[in-house]
Amino acid sequence: MILPIYLYGQPVLRKETRELDKDYPKLDELIANMFETMYNAEGIGLAAPQVGLDLRLFVVDLEPLAEDDPKYAGFKKVFINPQIIESKGDLVKMNEGCLSLPGLSESVERESIIRIQYLDENFVEHDEVYDDFFARCIQHEYDHIEGVLFIDHISPIRKQLIKSKLNSMIKGKVGCHYRTKAVQK
Repeated sequence: MILPIYLYGQPVLRKETRELDKDYPKLDELIANMFETMYNAEGIGLAAPQVGLDLRLFVVDLEPLAEDDPKYAGFKKVFINPQIIESKGDLVKMNEGCLSLPGLSESVERESIIRIQYLDENFVEHDEVYDDFFARCIQHEYDHIEGVLFIDHISPIRKQLIKSKLNSMIKGKVGCHYRTKAVQK
């Protein structure tokens, strides 16, 4: 089932998230719905707060990028209760966008290497190191479960320049080809 993606201004995008356990009702269905929602919106990552849930859960699938770079082939993962243990390496600037901030992209600086511990969809523990674009995507989605958006990483001047776009999103004045949920008036 395709879920609505919550847009900038929705309180859940800034809310503290809670951990999941194996008894979370219909977790497999939620994960499947999150992947379906992400694919429908032509995204490569989606976090639970983006579908209105204050849970420490996100999904990533970089397969769509494999046509241009084969190293992304087969990189489809579920991250449950993740914790970034370490981030290091060069600070790299790259343009980022977000399904919760449609039509907006900004240059964001992130460290190039991360170490993350998480549970997969079968509640198997993982402790892995990622670099480059893998690390960037994971950090972007991880930020969502920490109540952080990519625009929080840009300069105050850039924030001022996009303020009218953000205000339009809050008012629901945004065009998307996917289901969204704007702030209720």
